[in-house]
Amino acid sequence: MKWKKPSITKIYEAIGAIADERVEVSDNGAKVYSSTRNKFYTVTYDRATHQIMSNDNTSYWKNELGYPAIAYLMYIGELSYDKNIGHILKGVPWKDINQQFKNDFEKALEFVLSSKSHEERIQLKNLVNKIDSEISKMEFKLLGSKILPPSGY
Repeated sequence: MKWKKPSITKIYEAIGAIADERVEVSDNGAKVYSSTRNKFYTVTYDRATHQIMSNDNTSYWKNELGYPAIAYLMYIGELSYDKNIGHILKGVPWKDINQQFKNDFEKALEFVLSSKSHEERIQLKNLVNKIDSEISKMEFKLLGSKILPPSGY
C-alpha cells in the first residue's frame, strides 16, 4: 500500500523540524520531536524498498505521509533540503499555531508565511514544490502496520 501524497503544509512543517534540529537519527529511522518538544514520533525506513512508517496523526488517520517522515527523508538526503532556506522556518511553534486555527492547516500556514518577506516566501515555495515533486516520483509505501500516535501536546 502506498502513502497518499501529503498536504503541502506538512512539507513546510518538516522543513521547520529540521531547522529546529528536532530530528534524531538512529540506524534505520529517527525520533522526530514535535514543535513543543513534549513528544516525539518514531520513523522507520527501508531505503531499498522506499517503505516508511511514522506514528504521527496525519500518517495514522489520513494515510498521508506526515511531516516526521518527510523531515527524516530530507535529513538523510532522500528528499531535498536547503539549510539556507530552511532557517526561515526556524522556531515556528507549529502546534500552537495549528491549535489557534483549529487544525485548519492551510490557514495556519498562511499565518506563518504572512510574517515572512516576499523573497522568503518565494524561496520556501520553490523548495516545497521541489520536495513535493520528489515525493510524487518516489511513491513511498507503508512499512508494516500503522502505529497509534503518542498522546500529549
